[in-house]
Amino acid sequence: MEWFQQLFSIHSSVQTVVILSLIIACGLALGKVKVMGVSLGVAFVFFVGILAGHLGLSIDEGVLDYAETFGLSMFVYCLGLHVGPNFFGSLRHEGMALNLWSLAVIIFGTVFALLLVPITGVALPDMVGLLCGATTNTPALGAATQALEHLGFARGSVALATAVTYPLGVLGVIIAMVFIRKVFVKPVDLEEKPLTDDDNTYIAQFVVVNPAIVGKTIAEVAKITHLKFIISRVWHADQVIVPKADTILEQGDNVLVVTIKEDEDAMEVLFGRRVAKDYNRDQIDWNAIDANVESRILVLTRIQLNGKRLGELQLRNTYGVNVSRVIRGDIKLLATDNLRLQYGDRVTVVGLHEAVNHVESFFGNSVKTLNEPNIGSIFFGIILGLMLGTIPIHLPGMDGPIRLGIAGGPIIMGILVGALGPKLHFISYTTRSASLMLRKLGLSLYLACLGLDAGKDFFETIVRPEGIAWVGIGFLITIVPIIIIGVIALHTKKYDFGTICGILCGSMANPMALGYANDTLKGDTASISYATVYPLGMFIRVVIAQMIIMFFV
Repeated sequence: MEWFQQLFSIHSSVQTVVILSLIIACGLALGKVKVMGVSLGVAFVFFVGILAGHLGLSIDEGVLDYAETFGLSMFVYCLGLHVGPNFFGSLRHEGMALNLWSLAVIIFGTVFALLLVPITGVALPDMVGLLCGATTNTPALGAATQALEHLGFARGSVALATAVTYPLGVLGVIIAMVFIRKVFVKPVDLEEKPLTDDDNTYIAQFVVVNPAIVGKTIAEVAKITHLKFIISRVWHADQVIVPKADTILEQGDNVLVVTIKEDEDAMEVLFGRRVAKDYNRDQIDWNAIDANVESRILVLTRIQLNGKRLGELQLRNTYGVNVSRVIRGDIKLLATDNLRLQYGDRVTVVGLHEAVNHVESFFGNSVKTLNEPNIGSIFFGIILGLMLGTIPIHLPGMDGPIRLGIAGGPIIMGILVGALGPKLHFISYTTRSASLMLRKLGLSLYLACLGLDAGKDFFETIVRPEGIAWVGIGFLITIVPIIIIGVIALHTKKYDFGTICGILCGSMANPMALGYANDTLKGDTASISYATVYPLGMFIRVVIAQMIIMFFV
């Protein structure tokens, strides 16, 4: 059995894979077990790692650091890539409000920690370490230790305070979310309330009776109004035609218009009278309207078209078809000429059967191609994210620079690539299953390494008198701000519970708690709100840690 013992005790590449795989496999299996209706999901990997470290299992420190960095950067980059297409839309609509709630958590927790200094007798530098551990923010710890070194103070106890409070800082967010859900959350709060309307289009039929547009072409009508709309069909003298820019609208013509919900009343004023038919329900057989005109959804898989504006393709003039909507992910977009197409978009094309066939060949429409994850672009994006995370940022009044780090850089880069990639003709598309797989793999690796590293000294430290006190103080710093701000946000009735969980996890820089939220809640609202508040929240915490040291120590 010596070979079996060496498999776990002698550092090697095989031993590293065995130990990390064992921790992840056991953690994910135990994470499915429910206790009082609560399961920890992927978060349990962290605690299995702590137990493994306590039992004496270890891997080479360099390899441990590599696996932890690789796992975290993969997780946050793929998360940013996933929410990127919706990020700036949510930022315009609710992003400011979400970041204000995150800021409330940060300020409340910081003030609470400072008030505990005279009450507990803990030295201010050590309290900063407890704050960094309780909020699981290692970049803030780095900024604080740099400030201490500049002032000539030792940094050892600060780092130890962070190490002791970090595990319960991770768990505390989950405990607080479970507490809020059990005590304060009602079934209606679990229903998704998307930050942006997933369907950004509205379809209605109108009768042309407005004398101001009778006898004018569609192009002329579009010029006399600021409204954005697409006419996909025209009923003219009992005949359905696919309109072009030079199609003349006659008195009594019926037009099928695709616009946005907010412009519904304005469209009725423009055309004259609305027909009482619901074209916005889920199941509509568009091809049953007329045998000659076909509506087909085509997938954009031709690489050369990635990033092209819809108007540049001249589809109406070249093929005689209209594009009414573009579906990107779960969002339905109005097909205006300025809309920039993205690889993987599903485009609704209306026209004669043969014309639609020609457009299908033009777009590619190869669903099989989309099933292949674009792994190369993901790794290239991770490189860019890590480079961004290492850029020193100099702030006025601070001698040392701050950095976004291995978590902040990749998530910001992922958001930028996901949102702006098509404009640079960069293909960032990957399958939903591949994105979920990479996110869970990265988070599992990170948590396994984090737990394994913390486990070797965790139990020895907390049994010391100051260790027990530090753990308790750190736990309070973690849960008190989250519970109070979380309950207040919940009672506004403005956000669903998933969105609030994302705000809390992002403000506490806690990807493991986000993993728990994603495992136990439906939808992506937690991930979207997390990515919205995380970059600014992490940056503010880094600045606050340095300011406390430089102005109060």
